[in-house]
Amino acid sequence: MARAARLLAVLAALLAAAATGGDARPSKIAVVGAGIGGSAVTHFLQQHFGPRVQIDVFEKGTVGGRLATISVNKQHYESGAASFHSLSLHMQDFVKLLGLKHRREVAGRSAIFGGESFVLEETDWYLLNLFRLWWHYGISFLRLQMWVEEVMEKFMRIYKYQAHGYAFSGVEELLYSLGESSFINMTQRSVAESLLQVGVTQRFIDDIVSAVLRASYGQSAAMPAFAGAMALAGAQGILWSVEGGNKLVCSGLLKLTKANVIHARVTSVTLQHTEGKPLYLVEYENEVGTGFDFYDIVVIATPLHQDNSSTIAFEGFDPPIDVIQDSFQPTVVSLVHGYLNSSYFGFPDPKLFPFANILTTDFPTFFCALDNICPVNISTSFRRKQPQEAAVWRVQSPKPLHRSQLKTLFRSYYSVQTAEWQAHPVHSSHATLPRFALHDQLFHLNALEWAASSVEVMAVAAKNVALLAYNRWYQDLDKIDQKDLMHKVKTEL
Repeated sequence: MARAARLLAVLAALLAAAATGGDARPSKIAVVGAGIGGSAVTHFLQQHFGPRVQIDVFEKGTVGGRLATISVNKQHYESGAASFHSLSLHMQDFVKLLGLKHRREVAGRSAIFGGESFVLEETDWYLLNLFRLWWHYGISFLRLQMWVEEVMEKFMRIYKYQAHGYAFSGVEELLYSLGESSFINMTQRSVAESLLQVGVTQRFIDDIVSAVLRASYGQSAAMPAFAGAMALAGAQGILWSVEGGNKLVCSGLLKLTKANVIHARVTSVTLQHTEGKPLYLVEYENEVGTGFDFYDIVVIATPLHQDNSSTIAFEGFDPPIDVIQDSFQPTVVSLVHGYLNSSYFGFPDPKLFPFANILTTDFPTFFCALDNICPVNISTSFRRKQPQEAAVWRVQSPKPLHRSQLKTLFRSYYSVQTAEWQAHPVHSSHATLPRFALHDQLFHLNALEWAASSVEVMAVAAKNVALLAYNRWYQDLDKIDQKDLMHKVKTEL
């Protein structure tokens, strides 16, 4: 019966394809994953193909993916990506489009802990902070800033290219269009090597750069320079977050596009050969049982790697589609409602402890960062808890915290709630970078994560994949993998 039903469905799909003709818009699109990548690509696909195309979004967990919240004491707190950079242009556009608001920032001082004492402490005076940086590290911080700004200035070209409809079939083509061979080389050599080359001192790398990378990626300055530069850019400038929770962007985009969200795990994608454009069979399973459907375009918006227990099987493809052989970096976020043990950081009197954010250097420790966090809804009367008061602290660590480790950081606590993420790829140099296009109309949005991983990078990848699908569908090959785009864009203007 199941085989007969599938044959009838194939026949119906073929008849529908024949009836619509060669230049028609796709009938059905599947998006696998409802995190920021899947939600954004759903929005961009509808933007390009029009509101009449049916888009099914498959999500095995909750909408938002790595944008998520945890409830503590009747308040909600970010357990995933906590903030975005002011240069996150796609995210800024989503917030405006959805009528969301920026969350009010509550100021707090930061420090970097080196195991026995703080190696750097922020004050309330900007000029004094600059003086301290200069006193300890010379002009290394200026050299770092110039290096990061040069990378970001080139990366920001992607928004202009995308505004003109250009897309790239692989990560290497995208990076080359932005920074030519320099960006490709930055995926092959380390942050430390690149920074030493521009005159940043080893001490500054050990104290400052490593602390930022540990907090961002849980990795060291041995990671590739391109991913490191993007993380260091995210630690500078103005940061913002969404009032009510960052995950509202994902649910808002899916609601706006009227996408059909199917709560199920996709088990396989099979190529069904047809005349002209291919057709893809997507099979899935949930609590009710198994199901399948046929799609003209399929976008995988979830990681594909060998240690992912729910990796999708790709069948009927020649050559076969390989998943990425590297691993993802596990990150555990623990939200602890309790009293900080300020003595561990050299402050016996908790009333004198001045910091809301603590980063750590590469000394052997069980945590990467510690933050006194605010809820996702902040009233005008809200104030940050004083050090001697019970507060909600967010602890990032590579592994779940043991009771003894919790006792090291906290004098006492009321509750501990955790979220364990396969947060980022383990960034290392790659001889070849992955591709967005796995087949004619089968795409892997998360390919860009292997070069750099952030919410905005996923939004950039989503726009690229939507444009790639659109340009391929209508055979507009002049908009795919073009070189010397800066010149082309200027002439179009």
